[in-house]
Amino acid sequence: MSHISLSRRGLMFVLSSPSGAGKTTITRALLKDNTDLINSISATTRPRRPGEIHAQDYYFVDVADFNHMIEKGELLEHAKVFGHYYGTPRGPVEDALAQGKDVIFDIDWQGTQQLREMARDDLVTVFILPPSSQELERRLRARGRDTEDEIHRRMSKAADEMTHYSEYDYVLINTDIEKAITQAQLILNAERLKRRRIGGLSDFVRALKDRI
Repeated sequence: MSHISLSRRGLMFVLSSPSGAGKTTITRALLKDNTDLINSISATTRPRRPGEIHAQDYYFVDVADFNHMIEKGELLEHAKVFGHYYGTPRGPVEDALAQGKDVIFDIDWQGTQQLREMARDDLVTVFILPPSSQELERRLRARGRDTEDEIHRRMSKAADEMTHYSEYDYVLINTDIEKAITQAQLILNAERLKRRRIGGLSDFVRALKDRI
């Protein structure tokens, strides 16, 4: 039987959650364990924090440059969060998908809605919930980087964010971080195997049938 090449277009794997629910930890674990998964680096107008690296953690831009990116259609999605703008540059994502690589996104529900309007079958969305409001507040305090006012603001925003869980394909309740990482990996594995994502499959099956 002649060799028939199977290919797969990459998928866009979105993780959203309130601050402190675990999406950043899960994202880092998936990136470490999946060599064919790349991180979508957002552009932002917020100030750079100590230790952050331009073009590795974020693309740090000013408001004028950010608006210019919007006007030129260079962002897949964008939103204003806690007074600063965030957006996903289009070029690197589309290049990765075309090469069969998967792209992981750490974005909020507003960005996810915008991606859904244009991504169609490429998009897989996961919302991560904390086991309780008390545990969410404990995790925010344990990070040790937010003021008391900031913690209250994040908790208030979390109450609104969590109402959007029903807009997502999957929901994980992060009671145990290792279990949540495993569940996220299982979702990614299953989505990669969906029939519609595998190019050349009908020709492959037809050739198998013809040899029987």
